[in-house]
Amino acid sequence: MRSLLQFTLDLFDAEPAPAPVSSAPKSIVVPETPPASAALSHLPSQTLSEALHPANFRHPRANREAMLGHARVAYEFTRAKRRTIGFVVGADGLVVRAPKWVPLYEVEAALQEKADWIVRKLGETRERHERMASARIEWRDGTTLPFLGESVVVVLDPRHEFTGVGGELKGEAALYTDEAAPNLTLEGVPRLTLHLSLPHHATPEQIRDAVQAWLMRQAKRLFTERLNHFAPLLGVQWKKLSLSSAGTRWGSASADGSIRLNWRLVHFKRNVIDYVVAHELSHLRVMDHSPRFWDTVRTVVPDYDLLRGQLRDEAMPRWD
Repeated sequence: MRSLLQFTLDLFDAEPAPAPVSSAPKSIVVPETPPASAALSHLPSQTLSEALHPANFRHPRANREAMLGHARVAYEFTRAKRRTIGFVVGADGLVVRAPKWVPLYEVEAALQEKADWIVRKLGETRERHERMASARIEWRDGTTLPFLGESVVVVLDPRHEFTGVGGELKGEAALYTDEAAPNLTLEGVPRLTLHLSLPHHATPEQIRDAVQAWLMRQAKRLFTERLNHFAPLLGVQWKKLSLSSAGTRWGSASADGSIRLNWRLVHFKRNVIDYVVAHELSHLRVMDHSPRFWDTVRTVVPDYDLLRGQLRDEAMPRWD
């Protein structure tokens, strides 16, 4: 029976990574209600477990714990109709799903086999969310935000319309490279400034909405350009582009040729955007994440794995 078992590491649509199963677990899983000392016996079982064995990583719906190396991990364990044991490391922590016919000791053995990977991913996820929590944008004159991998300074400019001289476009917002303004350079490097046609007493909400409208226009233009670049290389045709504001999903593709891309991708460098565009267009040929799909992506973005890591690990500014 064990020869049929393989494990999938389902982190952010990662490729399946099979792993062998050891013959016996290398650590003991702590029961949900460990033996209590007399001094702590009055505590509820969950509080008592946390008091005796505080977890380094705890899922909010944790129902089992394990020592993985030097880290105690409290994870959510569920049974599911599936053929493999699956590990998912997400914002809440570790989730383990196993077929109904797999005994617990094999699940525990699988955890030990992948202990280094699990703890590393839990640590990376925690660090990433801490960075995201500290990346909240303060919507005011002079705030900065990333655009195509570069920092852009927001400038409130009370003029009603920009002439376009030195700027990217006419209208209520324009991007400038302030090469001629020494006070807008940092160590000799010109800054990009996004000038908004707003008064200096504009509210944070007005500034945020103006910036978002400008970014979405840039996203539509850039995404269309990159879709038109990669589609013929992949031998596919896309029919419709929609912008998404999804919190956790960067893009999607439908068999009818419809493509959805998250406008917040414009915070990333162009090569990361290229990876996402090529990823979604590749789904018009292969509608899954099989090895054949990743081979298709690789034909136009050879370093897709590195770029996918940047997409996952770089902290994005918070818009709330």
